[in-house]
Amino acid sequence: MAVEDRLLEKLQELDARARELEAQLARPEVAADGARSARLSQELGQLLKSVAPYRDYRALERRLREARELASADPDPEIRELAAAEAEQLAAQLEAALQGLKQGFFAADPESDKNVIVEIRAGTGGDEAALFAADLFGMYTRFAERHRLKVEVIEASPTEIGGLREVIFRVKGPGAYGLFRYESGGHRVQRVPKTESQGRIHTSMATVGVLPEVEEVEIHIDPQDLRIDTMRAGGPGGQHVNKTESAVRIVHVPTGIEVKCQSGKSQHQNRAEAMRLLRARLYQHEQQRRERERGALRRSLIGSGDRSERIRTYNFPQNRCTDHRLEESFFGLESILAGEIDEIVARLRSRDCEQRLAAL
Repeated sequence: MAVEDRLLEKLQELDARARELEAQLARPEVAADGARSARLSQELGQLLKSVAPYRDYRALERRLREARELASADPDPEIRELAAAEAEQLAAQLEAALQGLKQGFFAADPESDKNVIVEIRAGTGGDEAALFAADLFGMYTRFAERHRLKVEVIEASPTEIGGLREVIFRVKGPGAYGLFRYESGGHRVQRVPKTESQGRIHTSMATVGVLPEVEEVEIHIDPQDLRIDTMRAGGPGGQHVNKTESAVRIVHVPTGIEVKCQSGKSQHQNRAEAMRLLRARLYQHEQQRRERERGALRRSLIGSGDRSERIRTYNFPQNRCTDHRLEESFFGLESILAGEIDEIVARLRSRDCEQRLAAL
């Protein structure tokens, strides 16, 4: 089966589901159930991003069929000529609509609109790695601001010279995950560190993890599976630091996933923040497990999202940034670190779409 046929078959399935949801939402008993109605409306809204263009495509297809029938069967030569001309125009529109369906089908990923949690950790390279982690945080902050997204720091471990051993932050706003999803992996920098007195170029690493933020309804956590510890917060902060047990560490025993938060001023704030972070990590853990079970871990340009996978090198002597998944270099590091990474993200999204389409 051709790729286009497989895509149209998939969209037909989504259309059937959308019509089923529309019928359910029209029932009085569903409309009266606020929670159920909201849940179904949210699902329908996501589906319609792909289904609405598909319905337009099918409408064009019907018009083309009717025009061709007129062009071949109408007894009036003038009508046949007009119908043939219309059929030619409609055929071109239909082809353009099909290309739009290919691009739109993957752009409508329901996870793309989620808020996102980004974790940056300094790797090999000591103080220079921490400075690089701070540079990446600045790059992503400015990138988010360019797209009118809000950045909220969840946890940060600064160094004395202005670096960051670790920073965890949330990016809030429409399309946040869609913009950041390709940043997971190892980032390498090659430059002369501020701490280098002899002008030698050093190579340092930082790792980035990107998680879609999920709601409680999307993933169930059994309270009995949690081990929750409280402790006194450490590091610089307000009067509460080191005086009350406001810091929280939560361990999900079945998976061994551990999260902690001490940036809030109260134990309640830190516990809520830690739970949000835990849900995001468990969601990612479950997604990866399902992919392994399906045996569908495709060889993908966007990579596995594993922190150990090197995805990008920032080479200061050559003023270039090389994305190893694209096997391309982009020049102008000053602009890139100022958050101007839209071109790189667009190229990654385009190639990802091509590979997903080929996988159909």
